Amino acid sequence: QVQLVESGGGLVQTGGSLRLSCAASGRTFSSYNMAWFRQAPGKEREFVAAISWRGSLPYYADSVTGRFTISRDNAKNTVYLQMNSLKPEDTAVYYCAAEYITKNYYSIQEYAYWGPGTQVTVSS
Repeated sequence: QVQLVESGGGLVQTGGSLRLSCAASGRTFSSYNMAWFRQAPGKEREFVAAISWRGSLPYYADSVTGRFTISRDNAKNTVYLQMNSLKPEDTAVYYCAAEYITKNYYSIQEYAYWGPGTQVTVSS
């Protein structure tokens, strides 16, 4: 199993940047595919980005492509989400997720392990 804790959220102005981190416990972190999802008030949780256990094949939602970058450091048991050119519509609670075998990186149902989330607020 793996336990996840996100950090790095906060309040930023439109056009600003934030870097989220997700620290994972467990010796097998490097075997897990990792993803970021987000949930805005009154909306369903949606896919943001994912990365395979090797660190290859990043996947992005269309809404963040070109602005967000997912990466991982297996030596530090951490996955990151660099968010640039932030917009008010990026305001949400951001969740880190993990799964050992993932067939559809975009699907919430694929991920068994979740962090508690970190709030990102982008002011206009």
